[in-house]
Amino acid sequence: MIGRYAVLASRIRQDMVELERVVGRVERAILAARQQSAEQDLFLDSAALNLHDFYAGLERVFEQIASSVDRSVPSSRDWHRELSRQMAVEVAGLRPQVISTETAAALDEYRRFRHVVRNVYALDFDPGRIEQLGRDLRAAFERARSELLAFALLLDGLAEEG
Repeated sequence: MIGRYAVLASRIRQDMVELERVVGRVERAILAARQQSAEQDLFLDSAALNLHDFYAGLERVFEQIASSVDRSVPSSRDWHRELSRQMAVEVAGLRPQVISTETAAALDEYRRFRHVVRNVYALDFDPGRIEQLGRDLRAAFERARSELLAFALLLDGLAEEG
């Protein structure tokens, strides 16, 4: 059990480094879309793909926590939403909240957008929504990263206690 927590804490930290790069790519793509209006659609497509990757990366972290700590990963039809909800609640005797309900609500916008990216043609993307999600992304990421790194510290403590 000790090793499992130490490994998970390390993976969370590494994933946060990788997600920082994804956030930067979204920001650069949106800036380029504003500066090069002739190619705006191509840059917004890039931003959309990276917005998709942002939530997918967080969801992988949530799955690892659900699997390693909770020992229960949702499997219902709406498991994506349930996984986020699971991370936003304390599991009595097992772990505190991983993310706050406010963070879960902010991230839900990215979960829903990820669904859009997976299910519609890029030609049908809403540029305004991509830009809005891009503007809000840094704050959502900083909040999620802070909470996940705090959880990683808790895991470190559990691993040391043995």
